[in-house]
Order: sequence, then C-alpha cells, then structure tokens
Amino acid sequence: MDLQIIHATPEQADELTRIALASKTHWGYPERWLEIWRPQLTFSPEYFEKNEGWVAVLDERLIGFYTLQEENGNACIENLWVLPECIGKGIGKALFLHAVELARQRGYTTLQLEADPNAAGFYEKMGMSKVDEHQYEMEGRPRILPIMEMEL
Repeated sequence: MDLQIIHATPEQADELTRIALASKTHWGYPERWLEIWRPQLTFSPEYFEKNEGWVAVLDERLIGFYTLQEENGNACIENLWVLPECIGKGIGKALFLHAVELARQRGYTTLQLEADPNAAGFYEKMGMSKVDEHQYEMEGRPRILPIMEMEL
C-alpha cells in the first residue's frame, strides 16, 4: 500500500465533501439526520483556504482526510473522514498519527476532538480518553458525542 498524506487544496473541496458524506452515511443514520448534517459536512474551497487539511491519497485517489485547528491553545482534529470501503484498513490510523505528529512538532501538549459515537472506540485504540461529552437531542432522540483528549 503506497499511501501518501498531502496538504488539502481548495480544488479538492467537492471530493472531500463526498468523502465526509459517504463516511457519515456508513454508520446507518436515518436519511433525515444525514440531510440535517449535510451543511456541516459540505466543504467549500474557502474552507480549505482558511483551515489546514490533509488528504490520504492511494493510487492517485482521495480516500480520506482530516483538518487540524487550534482551540483554546490545544490542537484539535475538527474532521477525520475515510471512505467506507477503506474503513478498517489503516487509513484512519495513518491520518490520526499524522495529526499527532504534526501537533507535536508544533509544540502542542494536548490533542482534542469531538467524536461520532461510532468512532469513539477507534480513538480509544489510538490512545485518546473521554474527558467530557456533548449532549443534545436529534428529532427527540438523545445524542451523546464524546469529547476525547490525549496528551502529546
């Protein structure tokens, strides 16, 4: 596997939107929820001009990405999405470890993120711990998003 991780460019915004939407769909959420989430999973070229993104490329095909931001003095993974057919093949791990190394190089001591409940186990395997949670209701159903953190 010749995986490359390269800087995201504004020209990739549509393809990265497709990856995020496909990845979210993978978890079997109701179609109505996916429509509600569509705006936050839709990336404009301007998003990648203003936010740092990194793309996993395999055989010249974009298969996943993450964005790294600073929040309250900590490194924060804002997005980490992998195409469904690539889940479980080490792509998410490669992207995550890339983010960890980048954050360390930049002098951050803590990495944080808000996880989809389906991804919490993955982040725990990567060494993160749940430190809090974000609770809200989605069409009358409770939804709990773990807030995860790790020391770098």
